[in-house]
Amino acid sequence: MRRNSTCYYSWVILIAAAIFVNYAFAYGKAYAKTDTSYFSHTKRSKKPTYLKNGLAFTLPPLKPGEISNVKFSVAKPIDDKLLSDVIIYPNPITTDQLNMKYSLSRNSNVSIKIMDVLGNDILDVFSQRVDLGEQKFTYSLNNKLSRGFYFVRIAAGTESVIKRISIL
Repeated sequence: MRRNSTCYYSWVILIAAAIFVNYAFAYGKAYAKTDTSYFSHTKRSKKPTYLKNGLAFTLPPLKPGEISNVKFSVAKPIDDKLLSDVIIYPNPITTDQLNMKYSLSRNSNVSIKIMDVLGNDILDVFSQRVDLGEQKFTYSLNNKLSRGFYFVRIAAGTESVIKRISIL
């Protein structure tokens, strides 16, 4: 979205600048003096002087374009993310069960770790090669963690996602 609007506004500014320069040269007087060009404004006369003292070139005439029946579509760029749509529920955790859901775009080694607030590894929950697609994982905590805030780190290949959980 940002790239499209930037391109659009760049063209609008370029066209507006061209129109402004064309208009400025049409109502001004340009003359040469030795090796430097000068531009002086004159008061507007009642009779417009379209491009008489202005630019040395004119814009090409507008011709109606040919109508084509060829339809094309711009494909969305392929998202290169390996790991996406990471959801951890329920949060806050009131039961002894931690549920996770994530999607992989290709086969990869996945590791899931629980860390404390300081970043120290508390539990290694899962570490295996997983197929592509949506994956669901359930882990039974069985009072392995005390009450407080923790972080769950899901790493797939070189990518990782960290989510905060709270245990009540």
